[in-house]
Amino acid sequence: MEKLAALPIDWASVNWPYVIALVLLVFVCTFFGTAISLGRPVLAGVLTALLFGTAFMFWTYYPHDLPLPTLVNAKTAPAATALPPPAAATGATPANPVTTTYPPSGTLQR
Repeated sequence: MEKLAALPIDWASVNWPYVIALVLLVFVCTFFGTAISLGRPVLAGVLTALLFGTAFMFWTYYPHDLPLPTLVNAKTAPAATALPPPAAATGATPANPVTTTYPPSGTLQR
């Protein structure tokens, strides 16, 4: 139990309704996958994975407008500092422009 308390997880920020909803979704998919497989464990695993994948895709991406708990997006990092505009936009030329030169096309080996 001491190792559980030492985990670097902020337990207060966990979206518990979302976790509970997904656990229930997995339970229902496992129940039906096991019932349909008629005692074959590999088939049960495959059916459970397919059922859960289908249910999760419906839950997450289908626009059903139901009040279901959803995962809150992680906090985004602060925006990077703005880059200066390109030299062509300001009319100024850079002090050390980078150019790429290629040999004439007839000299390339194939």
